[in-house]
Amino acid sequence: MSALRKVLVVDDDPVVGKSFSRVLSEDKGYVVITAQNAAEALEKLREQEYDVVFTDIKMPGMDGVELAEQVKARRPWTPVVIVTGYGTTANEARAKAAGVSDFLRKPLSPEMIENSAVHALLAPAPTIVASQQTSPVEDVHAVPVKKTSNLKNVALFMAAPFIGLAYAVLLPFVGTAMLIWVGVQALRTKSPAE
Repeated sequence: MSALRKVLVVDDDPVVGKSFSRVLSEDKGYVVITAQNAAEALEKLREQEYDVVFTDIKMPGMDGVELAEQVKARRPWTPVVIVTGYGTTANEARAKAAGVSDFLRKPLSPEMIENSAVHALLAPAPTIVASQQTSPVEDVHAVPVKKTSNLKNVALFMAAPFIGLAYAVLLPFVGTAMLIWVGVQALRTKSPAE
């Protein structure tokens, strides 16, 4: 028999944890551990590895999306699934930007829970790719910048000694000119007063 998959369920409602324990039972290959809030979840994540994290959005203290961001920052390979009764478009966009694997709206059916767990465990590549991106905006611009960056880097490398030489040669002249200008301005303001 293969090892049990460890599932962390983070929700301030203990009924949710019990529901996950019933659906993702040991005879199906899971062991469910619960946490009442994000702080407790982060402590449990420090103590041991989990195969998937399910978290509610609305909890006291840190919300579920912030927890997802912390999990993805510390363990980008760990899939996170948001489970919420507050399934707004804004929350879903925040969750996707955080790199979550799935966004489930309550009430949940046993099939939804099990399918989401299977999906999160079988699809680690998208969560790793999402965690390497710092924001969805950078993802849009990453490819064009990458294509032009090699040519730009070579040009800057070749130009660097000349730019440095220009600064070294011109800096004393610029500094002297600024001193003369400041001196002239000081003499102008001083002359009418006398």
